[in-house]
Amino acid sequence: MNKIIAALLSSVLLTSFTAPKTVIGLSKSKAIIVWQPSHQTDTGKDFSEAATCNAIVEAAMAFKPKLKEFKVWSLNKPDLHHANVGSNTIIAHTTALEDGKISGYAYELEESNKKKPTVFIAVHNNGGSKSNAVWGFIHDGDQYEAENRDLAAKLTAAISAVTDLQNRGVFLDSSTGRNDYKCQKTDKRAFYSIDENVNTAKYRVLLEVGDNAESRALLTDPAGQKRIGEAIKMALAKWLAEKGL
Repeated sequence: MNKIIAALLSSVLLTSFTAPKTVIGLSKSKAIIVWQPSHQTDTGKDFSEAATCNAIVEAAMAFKPKLKEFKVWSLNKPDLHHANVGSNTIIAHTTALEDGKISGYAYELEESNKKKPTVFIAVHNNGGSKSNAVWGFIHDGDQYEAENRDLAAKLTAAISAVTDLQNRGVFLDSSTGRNDYKCQKTDKRAFYSIDENVNTAKYRVLLEVGDNAESRALLTDPAGQKRIGEAIKMALAKWLAEKGL
């Protein structure tokens, strides 16, 4: 009898431990995910933010569960301006036309909107922060601010858990007070990529993963890039399951 009870207890414990992973692994989510790795190659000395962020995104997309996922990236695309440099917070790099050409950011958002995404995740690296950390950003004034904050918080926590990056939490894009791109509705400074007036995805977050100086060893390590990408994917899949998406 004792052996039977022990076997039943073991079965219950094993089931309770593996169930979350099983649910995530068998996810049949209908959500459409768009990833936007940074296309910036002008941030940091001897450092390509584009290469680092793309490696993180590729690792996330390759990791289970397989979702309906797409990547939008302007790096080296012809007939665009600021296709491999620029800032999310400067009009000249986002909405402005140069010789009739749209920007790399505008191209990426046009491509993303064509996919009709449910979730949009931009991945960048910070610079000049003097901090070995990870930050999440969401759009100020967004009707889905609470949901976006929850998603961004889960992603930053997941990244921090598998690295030595300090989790600095989630901030509104207006809080940086940088440059001259502004949200049309609020007239507050904003990040172009996650502005609801530009990006039609319901849920939109931007991650600043590490600092190009303070976190250089981690960010340029293929194993570190893979670990970060997989952590993001697992947290995203769990969030989608929780939301029933």
